[in-house]
Parts: sequence; structure tokens; C-alpha cells
Amino acid sequence: MDKRGLIRKALEAQKKAYAPYSNFRVGAALLTDDGNIYTGCNIEIASYSATLCAERTAIFKAVSEGHRNIKAIAIVGDSNYTYPCGVCRQVIREFGKGTIIIVANSEEDYREYRLDELLPHSFGPEDLYKNK
Repeated sequence: MDKRGLIRKALEAQKKAYAPYSNFRVGAALLTDDGNIYTGCNIEIASYSATLCAERTAIFKAVSEGHRNIKAIAIVGDSNYTYPCGVCRQVIREFGKGTIIIVANSEEDYREYRLDELLPHSFGPEDLYKNK
């Protein structure tokens, strides 16, 4: 996996963010298990609850194209190491329990985590079938 290339794609996506209210731009790039890359940026809406995070934008693009297994996702934002919010962590969990999450300031300055480090004891699709 080319981590720096994934971070570069996230930085490019960040430039496309629509953040007129917070002025906090986030970009994400994800790698599917079959090698495809999808990007996303945050999209703010005046009705804040309808806002979409960069991570979910990228994930929903991938899923809408038939890719349902996330190998890694890189996230960049306007603060020092922008981490995915709780909702995004849960969405990442849905499509990749073993996903590598890279939070970066640049291609050279990044941190890497496994999803279970950021979302321990998570609830996922397999939990719905335990009692059947």
C-alpha cells in the first residue's frame, strides 16, 4: 500500500471541500481491498445535521460503485491530525473491520491506527446474526 500516495489523494480532495460555515476543510482517500481509490471531502449544509464528512463521502462513493471492503483510509484536515468522528468510525466499521486509518498533516507527517484502536469493542454486521 502506498500510504504517501493515499495521503496525497486526501490532500487533493481537501481542496474541494465545501465548508462555508466552519471553514474547516477535510479530505479523505480510501483504498479498497481490490486496489481502487475513492476520495471525498466534507460538504457542509446550512442545515447542519445534513452535513456530510469527507470520510463518509469517500465511503459512499466506493459503496455506490460496488466496493464494500475498505483496506485503508487517509484523512487530512485543517487541524493537527484530524481524526474521524464517531459516526464515521462506525461507517468505516461497516465496510472494514480491519481497516487501517491514517491521519495526516502531510505525506511525511502521519499517524497510523487500526480501526479497533479508535473504535474498540465495536458493533458490526456480524453482531446482528449472533442470536439467529
